[in-house]
Amino acid sequence: MPAPQSPKIDLEDDLELIIDYYNANHWGDGLPIIPPTQARIEKMLGHLLPIKDKVITNLPPGYGDATIELIAVNAVMAGCKPKDLPIIIAATEAMADPQFNLSALQPTTNPVGIWVIVSGAVAHEGRFNMGLNCLGEGNPGNATVGRAIRLILRNLGGALPGEMDRSTHGQPGRYTFCCMEDANQTPWGSFHQARGFNEQQTSVTVVAIEGTMNMNSHAKDPDELLQVFAKTMIHPPSNEYTHGGEPWLMIGPEHAEILVRTGYTKLQIQEKLWHLSKMPGFEMAQRDFTRAKHSRSAELGELNADSLLPISKKPEEIQLLVCGGPGTHTVYLPSFGNSRAVSRLVEN
Repeated sequence: MPAPQSPKIDLEDDLELIIDYYNANHWGDGLPIIPPTQARIEKMLGHLLPIKDKVITNLPPGYGDATIELIAVNAVMAGCKPKDLPIIIAATEAMADPQFNLSALQPTTNPVGIWVIVSGAVAHEGRFNMGLNCLGEGNPGNATVGRAIRLILRNLGGALPGEMDRSTHGQPGRYTFCCMEDANQTPWGSFHQARGFNEQQTSVTVVAIEGTMNMNSHAKDPDELLQVFAKTMIHPPSNEYTHGGEPWLMIGPEHAEILVRTGYTKLQIQEKLWHLSKMPGFEMAQRDFTRAKHSRSAELGELNADSLLPISKKPEEIQLLVCGGPGTHTVYLPSFGNSRAVSRLVEN
């Protein structure tokens, strides 16, 4: 990504040539980009143009300066609208928070994708999909904002695949991974408010996710439903059990209704999942269990093969988010383990 002070690059007015040039210089993600012309950048910046050189943060592992202008350049390339820029700026700042642990996420061999969750007042604008197919294709807000974050991680953080990005397999969510919370369908209070924001505010949360697992259950009994959720969450070759993670469940509205029908609170759901998903150490490969003992002995004390490992350090770290359309589905999203979600207020 050229620095703001670099000379302008003159290319023939040929979109294919421009895209090839950007991909050849590793500035793109392999998909077609929108050329970041000066006019498009200035339009994206809008009222932020006078402070375009302000450094929001530095992103590892390359620790490039994430200026407002360079964030805007990547937003243009991803196809974002100017009204998306404050969300992308807030998400960029959130990723630099130490508890997010981006310095470990960027060069890891794990297939970590950065999930961007938009919450709050922006729901009334209809820009982000929180219903049917909310993690799929078709919605410009979800697609372009998630893509902008990945371009920023590449171009400003310096995490290029095969170089400082050492992900063994990667995952499709590394192209784009963004949706919105459906607060209207959340029976135990919105995630947005639980993170300390009010209904008039918009927030963005970044989460380090290793993939998605669909849980299609027609169970109508809450205890039975939580039992099958917990069994799905148990997986021995897991960073969550090795380090004590922050697992996420994207609960469909139908399942959410079943879970609260008998009066279960959010905390009671978390506590039940926490207990039901404990895994004996002997389920892990010996070397993996040795890593878990090293990582979690201060938290859990002396561990042996019969010790029960909780998936997270405490029940409240099992995160519940209501999204999606009709259907008996909930999605389990295993986390990187050694990372915690970070939220930021979106300031327009």
